[in-house]
Amino acid sequence: MSTQTTNVNNAKPALLAIKDIPLHELEDWAISSDQLSIQKKFIFKDFEQAFSFMKNCYEPIEKMNHHPDWSNVYSTVTVILNTHDSGGITHKDIALAKAMDQVFKDLII
Repeated sequence: MSTQTTNVNNAKPALLAIKDIPLHELEDWAISSDQLSIQKKFIFKDFEQAFSFMKNCYEPIEKMNHHPDWSNVYSTVTVILNTHDSGGITHKDIALAKAMDQVFKDLII
């Protein structure tokens, strides 16, 4: 009889039901029209501040090993978060959204 061990760390994060996504805990994040991601536009005073935001997000992104789909056009950084392995929104997206909101607050104060 063969026994297999499942590595819990390799398990895909569980998808969140739309009703369970805590948007009230996030600042100005919205669920995408296809309901597979959350998204937000961060607006800065200039390109330098926008780029600093992206640089300062590096540490939490790497620590969580969860990488956003994002783009920068001058003073705007658009962020789309979803958990590709799970095919939608998970607790990893919520945690990264909160971390990015904190980076934003720390930068603009």
